[in-house]
Amino acid sequence: MTTYRRHTDLPVYQAAFEAAMEIFRLSKSFPETETYSLTDQIRRSSRSVCANIAEAWRKRRSAAFFVSTLNISEAEAAETQVWLQFAVECGYATGDEIRTIYKRYDEILAQIVHLITNPDPWILKT
Repeated sequence: MTTYRRHTDLPVYQAAFEAAMEIFRLSKSFPETETYSLTDQIRRSSRSVCANIAEAWRKRRSAAFFVSTLNISEAEAAETQVWLQFAVECGYATGDEIRTIYKRYDEILAQIVHLITNPDPWILKT
């Protein structure tokens, strides 16, 4: 098993961070009228996925805390997918642009769920 020293070493964190940056770049083209609504929401939820993975990493002393925080990350990833759907339906991005990012979030969600359902290898031994 690979040794991970920091949350930034985790493939799921790296994927979530890159996806959040892609959303940031994409959302720069959203209309100014969406600054405090869709643009803000999609940026916040995508960044929250990463932040909660980092927080879960630091809560590895307890399986319950680890899983609970990863559950938040999972919910934020799903929320991000909803905002991606709105971006397409509102005409702010093409289906092709969004489809790629949406699929990345499917992969991120799968990785988070794997951590949630298999927490024991990640929990720090005291």
